[in-house]
Amino acid sequence: MQATAAAKKLTAAKKLTTAKKETVAKTPSPAKSSTASSQRPSSPAARRPNAPGAAPGERHQNEGHGRRLTLAFEALEAFPALAESRDRLLAVVSKDHVATADVVSAVESDVALIIAVLRLANRAQDGRARVDTAVTAVEVLSTHTVQAVASRVRTFDFFERASVWDAAPERFRLHALATQHAADRIATEVGYENRDRLTVTSLLHDIGKLVLLHAYPGYPSQVHRGARTPEERIHQERRELGVDHALVGGVLIRRWGLPGSLATPIERHHNPDVEGEAAFIRLADMLAHYAQGARVSPAEMLHTARSVGLGPDELRRVMYELPSPTSQRQRHVDPCPLSGRELGVLQRLAEGKVYKQIAHELTLSTSTVRTHLHNIYGKLGAVDRAQAVLIATERGWL
Repeated sequence: MQATAAAKKLTAAKKLTTAKKETVAKTPSPAKSSTASSQRPSSPAARRPNAPGAAPGERHQNEGHGRRLTLAFEALEAFPALAESRDRLLAVVSKDHVATADVVSAVESDVALIIAVLRLANRAQDGRARVDTAVTAVEVLSTHTVQAVASRVRTFDFFERASVWDAAPERFRLHALATQHAADRIATEVGYENRDRLTVTSLLHDIGKLVLLHAYPGYPSQVHRGARTPEERIHQERRELGVDHALVGGVLIRRWGLPGSLATPIERHHNPDVEGEAAFIRLADMLAHYAQGARVSPAEMLHTARSVGLGPDELRRVMYELPSPTSQRQRHVDPCPLSGRELGVLQRLAEGKVYKQIAHELTLSTSTVRTHLHNIYGKLGAVDRAQAVLIATERGWL
């Protein structure tokens, strides 16, 4: 009977979306099923809706899993961005001299913003190469388009919580950013190349939790009851709901028209023997929980760390450093607007040299050096030499 119940539940899950069949086929078969109610069943028979003792209403509830999740997918269309994140993005794109790196960083700071920008960029590609990073998305879309997207997105504020989502956006965003930070730290340690894509997948890795939160009133408190580690919680989801948030997240990403390079690591990031980018996310998720004082399995963490090339000593170093704030990664995505001569002048200015020294080294007159500096300030939007050097350094041009 349990196998029959599991089969029916997976059939319902397949109706959630038009995602590829092989994606849904990865769902682990649950040992037990649960009803869709927010109350835990009181007996084994009640947990098996198709068992002989199950009432017709319970079988109907079981068949309604797909409908619940579909409605939750639709609700995610209105998931809000943090008002401060939206406002900062608008401030960046409103500048006279818009830096692509600043736009990318602002988009990557918020779940709703990155989703909105990526979805629009992939629609704009119209069958061409899929977009899986904020860098490419900002390049595909104009600054004006990004500004329009930011202006339309719904927002929430910590002091004015949305009635539908309550405190979920704050909790979700904080863990997503902690995981994103941990993933980038791991990537730095091992020299991983696809850091721009990892930034996106780590930010969205738990998007499926928002679906389950909206679909099941008892999630996560009742579903996760008694579970202490991420591994135990994912087991409880599979046992009680027949699906887990990682799989649901992957289905949602594909439903939004985003590429498999994002969906696959998200749907696999809780698999014990995972490799590649999903392993980075799995380890980053554990480190984020650890940094926030939650319980994680040392053995599972070390096993996953080894799969990405981190030994015990390197992992200890990462764990020690993570709770402390670090400087933001420089993004060298903007073309340098300065000519070779202007860059040479600015480089020497950064070294502390005065006009006469710069003129002598470059075989120029002092007035010509001043002219170059005036042009540099205009191109960079700087008001003085110090700001010009700072801007050029942050953009990776010096």
